[in-house]
Amino acid sequence: MCGIAGWVDWERDLTEERPLLEAMTDTLVPRGPDAGGVWLSPRAAFGHRRLVVIDIEGGVQPMQARRDGEQPCVLTFNGEIYNYRELRSELQGRGHQFRTRSDTEVLLRSYLEWGEQCLSKLNGMFAFAIWDPNRQGLLLVRDRLGVKPLFYLPYAAGALFGSELKAILAHPIASAEVDVEGLAEVLCINQTPGHAVFRGIRALRPGHYAWIDRRGCRELRYWGLENGGHADDLPATTEAVRELLEDIVQRQLIADVPVGTLLSGGLDSSAVTALATAARNREGRGRLATYSIDFEGNQENFQPIAIRPEQDNPFARMVAEHVGSDHTELLLGTDEVVKARSEVLRARDIPGLADTNAAQYLLFREVKMRSTVALSGDGADEVFGGYLWFFDQRMLNAATFPWAVSVAGFEPVLDPELWQKLRLREHIADQYAQTMAEARALDGEAPADARIRQMFYANLTRWLPLLLDFIDRMSMRVGLEVRVPFCDHRLVEYLWNTPWAFKTTEGRVKSLLRNAVADLLPTAVLDRKKTSFPVSQHPAYEQTLRQQMRAELADSNSPLLPLVRRQAVLDLLEGPLGAQGMWRSADTLSLLLQIAEWLRTYNIRIR
Repeated sequence: MCGIAGWVDWERDLTEERPLLEAMTDTLVPRGPDAGGVWLSPRAAFGHRRLVVIDIEGGVQPMQARRDGEQPCVLTFNGEIYNYRELRSELQGRGHQFRTRSDTEVLLRSYLEWGEQCLSKLNGMFAFAIWDPNRQGLLLVRDRLGVKPLFYLPYAAGALFGSELKAILAHPIASAEVDVEGLAEVLCINQTPGHAVFRGIRALRPGHYAWIDRRGCRELRYWGLENGGHADDLPATTEAVRELLEDIVQRQLIADVPVGTLLSGGLDSSAVTALATAARNREGRGRLATYSIDFEGNQENFQPIAIRPEQDNPFARMVAEHVGSDHTELLLGTDEVVKARSEVLRARDIPGLADTNAAQYLLFREVKMRSTVALSGDGADEVFGGYLWFFDQRMLNAATFPWAVSVAGFEPVLDPELWQKLRLREHIADQYAQTMAEARALDGEAPADARIRQMFYANLTRWLPLLLDFIDRMSMRVGLEVRVPFCDHRLVEYLWNTPWAFKTTEGRVKSLLRNAVADLLPTAVLDRKKTSFPVSQHPAYEQTLRQQMRAELADSNSPLLPLVRRQAVLDLLEGPLGAQGMWRSADTLSLLLQIAEWLRTYNIRIR
């Protein structure tokens, strides 16, 4: 796992631009703390920061390789290719000779052999760039589900790219400008495909590649969700899911560094943990490391709500004991969560879910002290249908994203003129309409099934990429590689066309997954309801939020003041900060505080 950055330009000699390229690459040191490298040529320049996971000695980047009689192509790569061993054997059969054991060289030689057609052969999570001097063009690629990020800024004479926005913003061509649409994305915590908040910068969409040459930039799709039939009956489907999961987890355990799992005690992370333990046992390897978190005071202060009906740790302990893992419980303090919010902002470069992101960051920081790779259960709810909104008819039939921020809570506190310009309700409505237009029903599909298909499509293309963005940015900020087995494209493709009735037999949520791993887990875990990622419920946390917001509003130089109605925010501070559906008043305060720090730290110009 790594960080990549680069630059192509048709009008200047980039061999003279090492300081600028190094400045871009240096912003990514947390993603790749183990090593770094740069490569320069007249038209293209690449940077790389490396987190060593496979082939410690041989996987140095940027990497070069050539076809017979041609100039060498150059690769800078972030991610993992899980089927690299099979691809290596196939390429050797076609005459390729390898200098390393790395998946990096397999990826580069796959391009040499098949060009862009190699993308259909890759199994993994990846974002990479290849400079092909023979075609005088740059290829940018992002994996099918968007597990790994990649941003780019095209301009008249070339383009910049990077794993994170900060790499592009480190270049003087880029500008930290945000227009009204970008600010709406921030306030709605939206993940519009291709949108990167900052003016001019694009996020390469999942399942797409971009080709950039003298004629300009083209972004093309190489993978997407395709409607089709499902031939297997329920027993065969259950068996197929189990076989897929076993193969996926087996592949994702491959590493030359310590590997663990993130174990909440929920069905998804417990299934991954049990499958990983079984795979290690087959290979005669030692006990699997597992990790869970809780917050100081949650035993006394925990209050169940619809999305968080119970605490995790009793179930995590149960699973750890059941599989015999080497389990670590991490206890986070309220003051740690508050302090982590600044680091969270610098990790993501734009505001997000401050509380959840801070908890993720702190968890990953602690895990990194013991493991370099961790497998996660994220993605299971999106592919098996585990969220409340798949079953609550009110949420299912609402003409909006069920996870959408309640923008009505922003209307009283935002400056009235800004509120009118932002059009937050219209922004979400437009994005929802576009999503629904993309989600095609099967011919002859019943309306109820077509609606479920639409909900799956929205989850996989709008909600999941946001969650994956959070995971990548928080984990890579501490140099931890998080792998997501449920996002393997083979599983996603299979489940996309699996009938909804198979996923909910006897009215049981995620029954297909539960039945596929029934022999691996305790009954209490198999029957457990979904519980969302934990956050601090300590009264001291809300008190700190109130204090920080009062201090922000008292600062006459605060960049937040032109955006809000000061008295309305003060009034909000006087009321309860508890849950309002999925969104709390505390979340509104956290987001506004993040926006203030973002505007100040990144010197944002709002147009």
